[in-house]
Amino acid sequence: MLIVGCGYVGLPLGSRLAEAGHEVFGLRRSGAVGAGGERSRVQPLQGDITRPDTLAGLPRGYDWVVHCVSASGGGPAEYRAVYLDGTRNLLDWLSTAPPRRFVYTSSTSVYGQTDGSVVTETSPTEPATETGRILLATERLLLEAAGFPAVILRLAGIYGPGRGYWFKQYLSGEARIEGNGSRRLNMIHREDVIGAIMAALERGEPGGIYNVVDNEPVSQLELFEWLSKKLGRPLPPFAPENAERAAKRGTTNKDVSNSRLVGALGYGLRFPTFREGWEGTWSVER
Repeated sequence: MLIVGCGYVGLPLGSRLAEAGHEVFGLRRSGAVGAGGERSRVQPLQGDITRPDTLAGLPRGYDWVVHCVSASGGGPAEYRAVYLDGTRNLLDWLSTAPPRRFVYTSSTSVYGQTDGSVVTETSPTEPATETGRILLATERLLLEAAGFPAVILRLAGIYGPGRGYWFKQYLSGEARIEGNGSRRLNMIHREDVIGAIMAALERGEPGGIYNVVDNEPVSQLELFEWLSKKLGRPLPPFAPENAERAAKRGTTNKDVSNSRLVGALGYGLRFPTFREGWEGTWSVER
């Protein structure tokens, strides 16, 4: 199998799949895919999906492909190059020997709801930002590609070892409660992202879309209240909502449902809520 993008998610995923007996190749720009034992379990391939000439001489013929590259927080131009154009290049490269299963990690940012409503895979996808629209266009490219049995995973905000925007903001003292703190936050632990990808490889329906989010979307105020009580620290100060910043980031307010992930795909979350995720990760780092 091939993992395209051996970073925060792709590298431990590759290690897990290799331990399960799969022959795993990892494609990334630098070619190196980790250190020590991780490097030995995932065979490195060096190539850049934004530069199709770098893919031409690489081996093909994979049974499974996981496409989990990241634009590293870039803007629309980088998103288009990495996600939309890069995915088109990847499909062209694999077209001579299409995989039996292709899993792509998209984002819940393709949903643009701002009213706190419950969002499922059949809810309207009308993102307000250009980056969200590029992610949606990439999904459509995959779902319409002939011969590629793509499964789309829409990931909520990922947290885990060394990562977690809201937790880091709180621990650093930089957190602010925006407005009245009612905006809903959707999160997923890295371990459950990996588990969901593995479940999609094994049982995902070709053409299927699954929201990958934990069981309990939480308001910003509720999250910070829990952290304050847990750590015995004061609640962050309230601050007015910054309309200009919110418009730029495409700030949404929605409860993303994981009912299809849990029901149809049959995946059981290791960290059902942020509370278990905190205890399993951040409690030793604070």
